[in-house]
Amino acid sequence: MSLNILNPGSNAVRYTTTLSPAAHWSLVVRRGISLTMTDLEGGANVGLLMYNPNLLAEKYNAPDTLKCQHTFKLTRGNCLYSDMGRIFCSIVEDTFGWHDTVCGNSDADIVRQRWGGRDYQGDRNLWQQNGRDSFLVELVKYGLSRRDMPANVNFFSRVETDQQGNLQLGRRAAAGDRVTLRFEMDALVILHSCPHPLSREKTYPRRPVKLELSESREIRADDPCLNHCDENRRGFENNALYHLGLGAAGIRAEEPSVAGT
Repeated sequence: MSLNILNPGSNAVRYTTTLSPAAHWSLVVRRGISLTMTDLEGGANVGLLMYNPNLLAEKYNAPDTLKCQHTFKLTRGNCLYSDMGRIFCSIVEDTFGWHDTVCGNSDADIVRQRWGGRDYQGDRNLWQQNGRDSFLVELVKYGLSRRDMPANVNFFSRVETDQQGNLQLGRRAAAGDRVTLRFEMDALVILHSCPHPLSREKTYPRRPVKLELSESREIRADDPCLNHCDENRRGFENNALYHLGLGAAGIRAEEPSVAGT
């Protein structure tokens, strides 16, 4: 882990750490910060959930994220929506090109059936953690529970169908593949590096992921996320209204323009 407190206002990396295999992590990421995740060895899976730290009932919404952008996958240009129609973050860089947000999490039964049972008491850091329990460990730190867990994103995992129409994992990320999320509003970010629920690897997969936080660049009029579709423009307008503080007060106002437009 390292923290750079120099050069405030620059786009340099301000914080970096490594998310160990089968681990979990959480942080409130502020608006205007970008998070870059890099698969260090190839074949990683990063589960992600997001909540509004000022209104924890507001959380990431996978169905709205997909349907309003007319897609089944996430990649550069896509935005990740909350269930209030606001944009938590935008994908501004992506060398992999295909991220899953429909298949959910591995759980204890899936891990036990595929790779056998291990627990922390007997195996310490070599135990085989699952995505669902990893999220729950982080959620409880913020007063949240199982009922607050929506569908999650699985970064670095491409999902395809076989000849019978069954979902399966397709191409996996290579070492060095990365994706950058630009946060458009404050977000409680919860991550895990546990296996994708469709993983069929012979041994329990253990893949580390590098995390970097930096200050985002200014959003310009030609921004690919802003211009991806009309729904994204409305999402950015919802964010602008939210940050003016008018939404919670119920004040009717003209729709504000997005910075740079």
